[in-house]
Amino acid sequence: MIKLTSGKVWSVLFVIPILTFIAGCSQVDDKKAADKVDVRDVGSMEKKTEKMSSTILDIIGLKKAKVTEPGPGTLPCSKYPDDAGVRRMHHPWSVYDVPFDDLSRGFERLRTELPQHDWKIVKDGPDGSPAKTPQIVANFTRDHFSADIRLLDQRKHPDKTSLIEVTVVSDCFRDTSHKPTERN
Repeated sequence: MIKLTSGKVWSVLFVIPILTFIAGCSQVDDKKAADKVDVRDVGSMEKKTEKMSSTILDIIGLKKAKVTEPGPGTLPCSKYPDDAGVRRMHHPWSVYDVPFDDLSRGFERLRTELPQHDWKIVKDGPDGSPAKTPQIVANFTRDHFSADIRLLDQRKHPDKTSLIEVTVVSDCFRDTSHKPTERN
């Protein structure tokens, strides 16, 4: 049984409400910060996101490969309150159904050609998974997009498919149709 006279218990009981108060106050600041986020039209952001993905697909250059179909969508930006209407474009897709060696060559083309298409590679190496999957993270230098690209080697797992997995995301923005909520 914990004694309430313990200094650690009283410290915890004192610190938790203070941290809760600070977190609550920072959320108010985040709402104010959300008002300063760029305002953009979701439709035009979808088109830009598709264009970014299309450029990456062209660089991979595997004409006989299959590509997953879903297009870009929006997700809330986690550092802003839900009612602030701050979103980001999110477009995950994959290239698959070709031999692993072809995928590997396509991944290598990304290393050499992304910078020629105004992408700055900010990470090129294994990801943090136990498989140490090859990963490229790149930022588009002329607009507010990033790409996380991974080469998944599933040759040891006949029930799985090797692929290049790509996720293109935009910076956070507020949609032109968002109506701010009243604040106290």
